[in-house]
Amino acid sequence: MKLQALIATVALVLAGAAHAAGEKHDHAHEHKPMHGGVVVEVKDTDYELVAKATTIQLHLRDHGKPADVSKASAKVTLLTGSEKQEVELKPAGDKLEATGSFKVGPGTKAVAVVTVAGKASTARFTLK
Repeated sequence: MKLQALIATVALVLAGAAHAAGEKHDHAHEHKPMHGGVVVEVKDTDYELVAKATTIQLHLRDHGKPADVSKASAKVTLLTGSEKQEVELKPAGDKLEATGSFKVGPGTKAVAVVTVAGKASTARFTLK
C-alpha cells in the first residue's frame, strides 16, 4: 500500500507542477480559507488544512460547497524541521479530523493522502 501512495504522490506532484507552470485555470469559485487554515486545490476540489497543537482538520470543498466526507479517510504526514509525524484522519461531521499532540507551526509542511470513494488524491501544504 505504501508503494501505491508513493506513486500517487509523485504523479500528483508532477501533474500539479505542470498545472502551476502555465495551464490556464479559470473557474468561478475562490480558494480562500473558510476555517482559518491553508487551502490548496487538487482535481477541482479545495482542501483546507487546519493544523493546531491538539487538532488536525481537513475540510474538502467541491466548487465551494462542502464535500461528503462520511466515507472518506486521510493520512497526513507532518514535517517540522527534521521531525516527521504521521496522522490518520477520520470523518467528524463535515470534515476529517484527528486529535492528539502535534508539532506544527509556521513553515511546517504537510502532505495529505485523501481517499474518497476509493480514489486517492494528494494535497501538499505549507503552514503559515
